[in-house]
Amino acid sequence: MSTSPPAAAAPETARAHPRALEPVTLVVTVLLSVLGAVIGLVLITTLGIAPNTSVIGALIAMLIGRISFAALSRMRDPQRQNLVQSAISGSTFAAANSLVTPIAVPFLMGKPGLVWPMLGGAVIGLAVDSWVLYRVFDSRLLPATAAWPAGIAAAETIKAGDEGGRKAKLLGVSAVVGFVGSLFKLPMSAAGVAFLGNIWALLMFGVGLLVAQYAPTMLHVDLAANHVPHGVMIGAGLVALVQAVLLMRDRKGGKTGKGAKGAKGTAEAAAAPSADGAFTPEVRTVDARRLRRGLLEGLALFLVGAMLIALTGGVLADMGGAGLVGWVLLAGVAALVHQLIVGLAAMHSGWFPAFAVTLIFLIVGLVLGIPMVPLALLVGYAASTGPAFADVGFDFKAGWLLRKDAVPWHPYEMAGRRQQYIAQLVGFAVAILVVVVTWKPFFEDGRVPPVAQVYVDTIKAGLTDTHALAMMGLWAIPGALIQFFGGSSRQMGVLLATGLLVATPQAGWLVLAALAVRFGYTRWKKRQGQREAAESDPQTDADNDLALVGAGLVAGSSLNDVSQIYKAV
Repeated sequence: MSTSPPAAAAPETARAHPRALEPVTLVVTVLLSVLGAVIGLVLITTLGIAPNTSVIGALIAMLIGRISFAALSRMRDPQRQNLVQSAISGSTFAAANSLVTPIAVPFLMGKPGLVWPMLGGAVIGLAVDSWVLYRVFDSRLLPATAAWPAGIAAAETIKAGDEGGRKAKLLGVSAVVGFVGSLFKLPMSAAGVAFLGNIWALLMFGVGLLVAQYAPTMLHVDLAANHVPHGVMIGAGLVALVQAVLLMRDRKGGKTGKGAKGAKGTAEAAAAPSADGAFTPEVRTVDARRLRRGLLEGLALFLVGAMLIALTGGVLADMGGAGLVGWVLLAGVAALVHQLIVGLAAMHSGWFPAFAVTLIFLIVGLVLGIPMVPLALLVGYAASTGPAFADVGFDFKAGWLLRKDAVPWHPYEMAGRRQQYIAQLVGFAVAILVVVVTWKPFFEDGRVPPVAQVYVDTIKAGLTDTHALAMMGLWAIPGALIQFFGGSSRQMGVLLATGLLVATPQAGWLVLAALAVRFGYTRWKKRQGQREAAESDPQTDADNDLALVGAGLVAGSSLNDVSQIYKAV
């Protein structure tokens, strides 16, 4: 006799996931994507920042959902709100980081004719960036259970708006604190991520921030001028890549369910994470085989993109046949490495040091003696990867949190992730159109991303001596050792280098203070739970409260960043 429950008993969450291309959802997505692209374009070319607009998108979608007109009330669904916030954040980072910054490099080099080839290469870099993350998210290398702080902020904002009550109040108060603190130039997002991420990784991040802040005054050493942060990142990055390769070779692919053996078993186990189809924390949706295939596909596609840039950008005229092959290989590998390092840093800390990692490849190109124009194209291509990779990870994390209660969980999670990816593609398409229309008047008016000017100045200055190379080689050693002993799950070396490179004043103190509050609150919650013999898990309760506080601080900081648009215009 069958013991399976009747179909009518299935929870309502077993319904099909809302589609990104539904008429109402698509119209809202396109309109907000235009808003996000414009915000990103204006702020990156004036203030040099690219705000996370996902919280803005979620809030606007919530307000639209409260309108009882036609089908707009459908936007009350948290899953549709998640699709919209995925698109607007994707369009913002795509326009600001992945498209405008790369094409500004050849323009500032005095080669406006190379803007279009560079834009084509940047579009390829953006597309491959998002595709690779879609393929490998929730693997051992980039697990959904990792912090992805901006994703938690978006998810908690959506859930608080949907559920209300104590959760909404705590999130709202935290958001106000984050917004007000940001008005006083305090990096409140740094405090927010300290409530959300890996403690060891964030501890190293905070140490790096403090060292970068006080080394110039206390030790009378300019770390950036001596390329110390770059050296630490090179050493840590190389070890992180080796660790990633080892994860790719692990055919067990992490825990994917009882009885799973080898790469073939993992896919079957992931399809049935538990007996009743409910969410199981130990289960990953991407095994080692798919991780390996996704990264190799990414490398191949990055090489194709590099080849197209080389052919349309005239690299052959400057470097010859052998030089062209070497340039393509270096550009393809640089794009892949850039996205992984930026993604790993963003996954743990919510910060992605895209500028600094790009600068590392620029210096490598100078050491190798690459001519100015091919080097400018190399730098632009590398710069087009990373931010979108990290942003898609944030959005997938938000969706993963919002879909955890679905039963059966696995098919609903995979369907939702696919719809998020489609929504991201809509946002990217809008960003491309906005950049195509606006880049020329912006650049001719002198409004270019400040980081692009730094790249160009560095290329023109060149390396006058071997001091930079020697210092990077020296400081790569401690970076490699810290990353090695910290392990791939903590990314301590990469986060230390990120803190040294970001060097935001007062951020280190806020990170360490938030970590201290996190530690103290968790211990207090556990002791309270023991005295009261509470039925719920004190650790879980503490984590939930801290996640709300951290999400509110990040949301408030993001709102302040977006509000800076009035200064830019």
